[in-house]
Amino acid sequence: MPGIAAPLIAWYRDNARDLPWRRPDFGAWGTLVSEFMLQQTPVTRVIPHLEAWLQRWPTPAALAAAAPAEAVTQWANLGYPRRALWLHRAAVEIRDRHDGIVPRDVDALLALTGIGDYTARAVAVFAYGDRHPVVDTNTRRVLARVVDGAAQPGPPGKSDLVRMTAELPDDIGEAAIVNAAAMELGAIVCTARSPRCGVCPLAAHCAWRAAGYPASEDRRRRQAKYEGSDRQARGAVLRVLREASPAPVRLDDVLPTWPDASQRDRAIDSLIADGLAEAADGALFLPR
Repeated sequence: MPGIAAPLIAWYRDNARDLPWRRPDFGAWGTLVSEFMLQQTPVTRVIPHLEAWLQRWPTPAALAAAAPAEAVTQWANLGYPRRALWLHRAAVEIRDRHDGIVPRDVDALLALTGIGDYTARAVAVFAYGDRHPVVDTNTRRVLARVVDGAAQPGPPGKSDLVRMTAELPDDIGEAAIVNAAAMELGAIVCTARSPRCGVCPLAAHCAWRAAGYPASEDRRRRQAKYEGSDRQARGAVLRVLREASPAPVRLDDVLPTWPDASQRDRAIDSLIADGLAEAADGALFLPR
């Protein structure tokens, strides 16, 4: 078994958080929905939305039968609402291409709308029990510190999958635990700003610790300020449309008092370009 696998497995069994998608029989559809929601969104915000979503649409076919507007409305304030639209499209593709069953094959998952390397492998590993590397931001940070001795990881790339594969045990069940444990360790112990090295199960293996915690260039992308941004304007327009849905809203009545009219117009144009809104006859509405 690779050097970090055994301590990770032991630590995870004692310290893993009780999260809905880790419970037995949660299912591939629930796992897929959770992965869409968890992208750039804290766990605590996701859980109530996830439970409400799965109660309303317990299968891909159930979501596929709904209008895209319903998915965007149900997404509420989770942020990055294109994910709701992509999830709806993926549900339609699962219904039409895979008889309503979330596929197990990584390439088939990658062919679905909105699914990349991480999500495809997460579903294959955590829902179906297959052996693949699953690499998110937390995993990349753990590998950077433990293996490379760097404070922060470099830009993401295909090499991350190769590096994580080298750390996975041959046993399929243990490999799945190592994938989950590396993510969990990065989320609650080996954090970006305040790592808790004193309780880390990999302290004895950590190249960064052995080197005296040297600083390294932080190449993480910085989130632009939200207040006053185009993102805030987009969110405000979507909120108006969600509250009115399924009725349309006259364009003149969409944020008429927004302080920057050109920014409001840019927000509307960008939502239409992204497929999150439609315009006709002087009105704006969620996609139908």
